[in-house]
Amino acid sequence: MESVAKTETRAKPFLKWVGGKRQVLKKIRSLYPASIGRYHEPFVGGGAVFFDLRPSEATLSDTNRELVDCYAVVRDRVEELIEALAAHVYEKDHYYAVRDLDPYDLDPVDRAARMIYLNKTGFNGLYRVNSKGKFNVPFGRYDNPSFCDERTLRACSGCLAGQEIRQGSFEMVLETARPGDFVYLDPPYIPLSKTANFTAYQRRGFGMDNQEKLAQVFDELASRGVSAMLSNSDVPWIHERYEDHNIRVIKAVRQVNSDGSRRGPVGEVVVTSY
Repeated sequence: MESVAKTETRAKPFLKWVGGKRQVLKKIRSLYPASIGRYHEPFVGGGAVFFDLRPSEATLSDTNRELVDCYAVVRDRVEELIEALAAHVYEKDHYYAVRDLDPYDLDPVDRAARMIYLNKTGFNGLYRVNSKGKFNVPFGRYDNPSFCDERTLRACSGCLAGQEIRQGSFEMVLETARPGDFVYLDPPYIPLSKTANFTAYQRRGFGMDNQEKLAQVFDELASRGVSAMLSNSDVPWIHERYEDHNIRVIKAVRQVNSDGSRRGPVGEVVVTSY
């Protein structure tokens, strides 16, 4: 008979997310602070670090309303969500019919099911919207995409139970973070070249003015005794702007690039205030 530890499904990201941290968790895990009060993640995305830490108290947030709503449904209405996902099929015409739906014409459960279904069956697991805010990722080709992973969804629901989930900008963390808390900041990265674009997943993008505001928030958190960690591209601006903090370079694999030959290991930095 297998032990409970072996058969238990561990919570892990239920969405694929560009720049997600699952592949570099071992490297990031070694950099977590020794003690954590409340955990804060203002760019929650796929939530890999949150699900790895499984903190007793957390505030998860993002500017993406649909994403935040999806997390709330996983937390509060997971059985209804599983039932809604089971009604979907992996078929091209169905995909485009679902994609064409206005998510805010749907019940929150059906809206969350739509997001997970499109995320798991769309090309490369992208979340991308056009200038009108309309999701426009084409149909993906997979052997057997798992868009209704019941065990993972239930495990994630248990991990999210009692946690605060809200929509808003990263600056809100200054309102809630206290000394001894841990804040993980994983913003859209600074492009590595003029042709690279890792900010197309937000309608209004995330430019250098936002990067500077984020650096100011990081400095403020550090001055308050909050343990702050930030991930970003390994570019000179990051090294110069965060020179008063601890900077480590790690390697990560980029899976999203129109040129397949340019997918591979690239440098990322992890900045810590402690």
